[in-house]
Amino acid sequence: MSLLSKSSSPFARQLFSTILAQRLEIINYHLRFYSQCKTAVDNTQKPEFCFSLPNGNLTNEQRQSYEKTGFVVIRNLVKSESLELFRKRFQDVCTGKVKVLGMTVMKDVAIAKSEFANGEKAITKIQDFTLDDEFFKYCCLPEIVEYVENFTGPNIMAMHTMLINKPPDPGTQTSRHPLHQDLYYFPFRPANRIVCAWTAMEKVNRQNGCLVVVPGTHTGELQVHGYPDWKGGVNKMYHGIQKFDSKEERIHLEMETGDTVFFHPLLVHGSGTNRSSGFRKAISCHYADSACEYIECDNTVQDFISKEVTAIFEKRTKIENARFEDVWKIKSRLVKGERINL
Repeated sequence: MSLLSKSSSPFARQLFSTILAQRLEIINYHLRFYSQCKTAVDNTQKPEFCFSLPNGNLTNEQRQSYEKTGFVVIRNLVKSESLELFRKRFQDVCTGKVKVLGMTVMKDVAIAKSEFANGEKAITKIQDFTLDDEFFKYCCLPEIVEYVENFTGPNIMAMHTMLINKPPDPGTQTSRHPLHQDLYYFPFRPANRIVCAWTAMEKVNRQNGCLVVVPGTHTGELQVHGYPDWKGGVNKMYHGIQKFDSKEERIHLEMETGDTVFFHPLLVHGSGTNRSSGFRKAISCHYADSACEYIECDNTVQDFISKEVTAIFEKRTKIENARFEDVWKIKSRLVKGERINL
């Protein structure tokens, strides 16, 4: 039976043809980009690259390194002038000069009761700055996006954004971030089409709490997370992997201003205590292929975080019965190409 009768109007026929063409385009898109990691026809060979695509700035050597470790560092990628603009914007947010709808401003649990009452020293992180056109310029920097395409393809969404102002630790060790996997926070897949770009806004080393990664863990499964049992307290939503082999190899990513690390959302990583006397700043964005699809997280290893995030969202917005994906739909923004699913 035909979906259109002979008496259907020309407009209806044209509309049907347009919808059909769009659906075919989406199907072709999936086939083109997700066939990269399919097993060869003879089922005996694996593709050379499962975690990156050929359309971007990465060399084959860099792609091979990412394939093995789950991260790649590009030195001196972002200019100091650009980072200075974001630093100034952050200061304006901290002083109340700039207020952005939907932005989350966070304080460390220890600092909240310390002598740092106001201003830049009181704020340890801002999240979800995609609706701020000044901060959003970071997500759209051509020098970053050209590498992001190696992981997402041409249709790029900015999903999660942060500017981290890691404070000097007051002795409670609350400035550290437990080992975790970013995919735990994301209700969309596939993981291989998601990547984080994390840029040092100043020199980052072990003294002030650089990133620490566990190479190769991007090939594993999403682990069970929860709040660590730390005596000094834990910052809100700083979940960590509950069972982790302490003997696993760890690499400390010491970086200079403008250095940028791109890493897979399943890569186990965290950051150490800031033992310096100053604040350590970095800015980041998680990107995803806009053809990724939302998944159901209830009764999975993501059940805890999905309920916590939606509860906070409902409290802030007064929106009832919100879903985990609703939170992400609101705070995500198209960077390049076409918005397909996300």
